[in-house]
Amino acid sequence: MIILGVDPGLTRCGVGVIEAGVNRRLSFMHVDVVRSDSHMPQDLRLLTVYNGLCAKLDEFIPDVVSIERVFAQDNRSTVLGTAQAAGLAMLGAAQRGIPVALHTPSESKLAITGNGRAEKIQMERMVARILGLNQLPKPADAADALAIAICHALRPAGAIQGGEREQHLTAAQRQWAQAAQQANHKSARSGRAM
Repeated sequence: MIILGVDPGLTRCGVGVIEAGVNRRLSFMHVDVVRSDSHMPQDLRLLTVYNGLCAKLDEFIPDVVSIERVFAQDNRSTVLGTAQAAGLAMLGAAQRGIPVALHTPSESKLAITGNGRAEKIQMERMVARILGLNQLPKPADAADALAIAICHALRPAGAIQGGEREQHLTAAQRQWAQAAQQANHKSARSGRAM
């Protein structure tokens, strides 16, 4: 199975591709960062990222796309760009009929290091060790993309894809699912009130 991992970002969108073989043997295939110029208009930046992601999808034809779930941050412009890039990855995958999985950063750290709060350097070292790399993947966005791909290979049931997987969710994933469900209910109630 070929897994394409995405660490979404508008300026730097990490892409990591691995192959998961028998007995969970993981092999490195590719790592890169799709970049957009922060001085470009927003629509052209989105187009640049989308085209870059689509080129990777067409080149590697993955069996699944694993995307880091976007977390709220203090910087609204950063979280907005991150969410937009995640959406572009989902759109590109959906257009090609490729399943999408979302994994939280803490789930990724837990799957790779055994500690959901591991430091970034610990995770980078484990990514290199798991994939048999001689050096740490750089930049950080690239390492995170490989980590998200590895996470899906090791914990495919952890992806938030529907109720049938509820029993496999981590505490953080259950909180995300509950928050998303509450937001959907609020949105539906406000829509009916109009």
